[in-house]
Formats: sequence, C-alpha cells, structure tokens
Amino acid sequence: MRGSSIFLWGGESILREKAQILDGEQIRRALTRIGHEIVERNRGTDGVLLAGIRTRGVPLAQRLAKVIERIEGVQVPVGVLDITLYRDDLSSVAEQPIVSHTSMPVSVEGRTVVLVDDVLFTGRTARAALDAIMDLGRPARVQLAVLVDRGHRELPIRADYVGKNVPTSAKEVIAVRLRETDQDERVLILERD
Repeated sequence: MRGSSIFLWGGESILREKAQILDGEQIRRALTRIGHEIVERNRGTDGVLLAGIRTRGVPLAQRLAKVIERIEGVQVPVGVLDITLYRDDLSSVAEQPIVSHTSMPVSVEGRTVVLVDDVLFTGRTARAALDAIMDLGRPARVQLAVLVDRGHRELPIRADYVGKNVPTSAKEVIAVRLRETDQDERVLILERD
C-alpha cells in the first residue's frame, strides 16, 4: 500500500503515503505504557475519568480503560467529548458543522480528567477540549494523553502522556487508522503532492 494515493475531503487534497510509523502491535504497546503512566502519576485510579475527544480519541480512551482495568482491576469511567462548537476554526471547517454529543458517565467535578486524543499538533483541539470540560464543571486537574505528538504547537500546550513523538514537516500529515473507526490499525505519515 506504500505510495498509494489517499483522497481527503472529496478529492481537494491528494496525499501520498510516506511511511508507516506504528503498526497495530506498536499501538497496543504505546497504549499499555500510557495506561501504566496514568496509574503511576495519579497514584492509582481513584477519581480518574478518561474523556475521549471525538472521533479517534474515543476508542483510544476505551482501550486505555481496558489497559488500566487489567493493571488495577478497576473500571475507570470513560466519557465522550465533542468539541465541535468550541473550535476556533469552526467557520472554516464547514458551513453547517455536524455536532455530535458529549456524554460523561460521572461528573467532572473534583476529578482528574485525562483528555485522550490521537494526534497533538497545533494544540487547538486540546484548547477546545479544555473549554468543553470546564463548561461541564471544575475538575481537580486535567491531563492530556495522545497517541502521537507531531510538534508544530501554536499554543502553550503539552501532553502529559505520549505514545510516540514524531517530528514532521508542515507538508506532512499524521493519519491514525483504528479498527473501530477505519477497519485498519496503523499510523501513517502522509505527504502532500
């Protein structure tokens, strides 16, 4: 599949596969390590809430919850966070944005909320997620877990837990493919023609 074209947004941008940086087993190992780090940093799971940022952050948060359950024998609650209306580029994303729903199984009040996303890039998604969480209540602390940190930050945001750091150029794109959303399991670097 290397070198194949991938069309995004109805063919407006053509991206070519440059490299695969994680396969399914490497994704599993990265999430296992992140799960251990979350338990260690928070001295267990008491008060921890995982909040997956739509779209791919949700299955990653669910997988992390399973990892933590295997480690600690405790089910950590997992919420779904839709940040669509909190984006600062909303008008450039779509005329009529598709808004999904946010659902938290427990209150965020006084909890350690771990935001989970697939890729950390400019920091704008994380900022929007912080705004969305704060509208739900006042957590004791908020942490950020990402599968890939690709750099190029525009805001002073850093991840607490990172599966893999991947330096990229501005013309490269990180594409996370998960079996729950894409029927595939790998992370690719794509490049604009």
